[in-house]
This record gives sequence, C-alpha cells and structure tokens, in this order.
Amino acid sequence: MTAPLHWGILGTGRMARAFAKDLMLLADAHVTAVGSRELESAHQFGEEFQVPQRFGSYAELAASAEVDVVYVATPHSLHCEHAILCMEAGKHVLCEKPFALSAAQTRRMITAAKAHGVFLMEAMWTRFIPAVARLRQLLADEKIGPIQMLLAGGAFIPDANPDFYLFRRELGGGVLLDAGVYLVSLASMVLGPPDRVAALGAVTSGGVDDHEGIVLPHASGALAMLHVSLRTRASPDMTLLGSHGRIHVAAPIFCPRWLVLTIPGAEEETMEFPFAGSGYRFQAEEAARCIAAARRESTVMPLAETLRIMETLDDVRAQLGVTYPGE
Repeated sequence: MTAPLHWGILGTGRMARAFAKDLMLLADAHVTAVGSRELESAHQFGEEFQVPQRFGSYAELAASAEVDVVYVATPHSLHCEHAILCMEAGKHVLCEKPFALSAAQTRRMITAAKAHGVFLMEAMWTRFIPAVARLRQLLADEKIGPIQMLLAGGAFIPDANPDFYLFRRELGGGVLLDAGVYLVSLASMVLGPPDRVAALGAVTSGGVDDHEGIVLPHASGALAMLHVSLRTRASPDMTLLGSHGRIHVAAPIFCPRWLVLTIPGAEEETMEFPFAGSGYRFQAEEAARCIAAARRESTVMPLAETLRIMETLDDVRAQLGVTYPGE
C-alpha cells in the first residue's frame, strides 16, 4: 500500500473546485493546500473543502513542504508560468488542459520537468475515463477494422458577457484551446499525428476564434473531421468509422459514459460505464500511480504526444490568424 499523496491546488475557480470534489472520493489522496492570488479566496476554498493550508500567493503554495503534487487550475495563459514555478520548487505537476498556449511554452514546461526530475502530465481527463479506456481496447483488438474516418465535434453558446474568459485574448480565449483541444487530442489518440492540418473558421473582433472546422489527414489514408463552435448548439460526440463497423462515443465527448458498437450482420451493442463523481478522479489516480512508481510521465498521456497536439493547435491558430499576447 502506497503512502497518501498530498495535493496542492493552484487556483480556486470552477475547475479547481470540480477537481477537489473528485479527489475527496479517493482514500489515498488528500488536498493539503490551496493557493490563490487573494488570501480570502483561498480561505473560502479551504473552508469548503477542509483544506488545512491556505495561501494568498502561488509561490507560497509551490514552496510548501507538505505538498507532493500540484494541480494547476489557473487561466490558460498562466499554465506555463505556474507549472514551471511548481516544478522549480520540486513539485510534481498535473496541468489543466490546454497544457499551454503554444508548443513553445510546452517545450519549456517539458524541459523544466526533466531538469528538476519531477512528474508532469497534461490533465486531459478524457483519456482516463473508463469508456475511453475501453475504446482504446476495442481499437487495439481491431473490432471495427482499420479506422477510415473520425467524425467529432460539438458547439455551445456561452455567456454573451464580453468579459467571459473565452472571449478574452489575453487569457488564451477562443473555442479551439477550450473545447477543440479535446477533439484534436482524441484524434491523436486514435490515429496518431496527422500528415498535415487544414483549418477554416472565424475570428471575433477581439481576436479569438469562435467557429471552425478542421481536417486532419493521416498517412494511413484516414481522415479526422472536426468541428467546434461558439455560435450554435450541437451535442459533443464522436463516431469512428472502420472498414468493418463503427463505434459511436456518446456525448459529452469529454466525459462519455457509454459506447455503441455497430458491426454489420451483428446485433448493435451498447456498453455502459457508470462511475461516481464527475470523472476527474481517474487522471488523479494515474498521476498517483506514476509518482508511486517513480515514473516522470504517463504512457496514456505522454509528454511527446502533448507536444505534438500543441503543434497541431498552433497550426490551426496560424491558419485562422489567432495569436496571443507575447507570441
């Protein structure tokens, strides 16, 4: 039996709270510290989740001797800075998606992890959801033969407030890094890196993308066709079309709970994967397994693949004409 892992949570927003709730489902994980820009916010979070250490700065959390691993849950634009802050203090890091704003930032983060000998992983929670783990097994077993086409996407209309984070370029806003990253990551998981990237879409007057289609051709001949938008509503799901059948991954694509396997001539099979909590616990369990085994990255979400995904996202942004401050 391994020793309990002591978590620090950097940030006190929606994602920090969702992750903390799921950590409470794990017997061998303790939320030991929380850090915020404002001490009052840290105290409020600490009261809600019974966190003993509450800091009014991120540097104080990173320096805490009581913390083993930090979950970085600040805005997209700060992921690189805050992950490196924690790694330089000797902390393992689980960094919320998108991992960074760009491949350049991703390389800096990976370099820091290697320099300080710590575990680092993108918090792409979808990879660790039971239904997605089963999907990988079905593909490994070639249940539907070689994949010919991957169709995935979704759309939602957010708060119209111009201060909403998705509309703020300085925070790394836009639909690609917030929601499109799931689609690109799943396409990478299923098909590997694309041969090239083709993207069309639209950019708001504020300089962020809000509507796009992406085609990713692969050496095998397979195509990933992705769409994501902030202008309309569509259920976020995915269908894999193989030579011998298809697999439908039910919405929401980022946290599916069932798959539908269809093979011509056979009865359609629906596979359900219920679980307690919101689904964030599984990535925490992966981080704990890797840290206990002294592994510095996950084989399910390896750093080299995170980098390749960020390179694809960079390519999409370049074609759409989206840049972030400092680039």
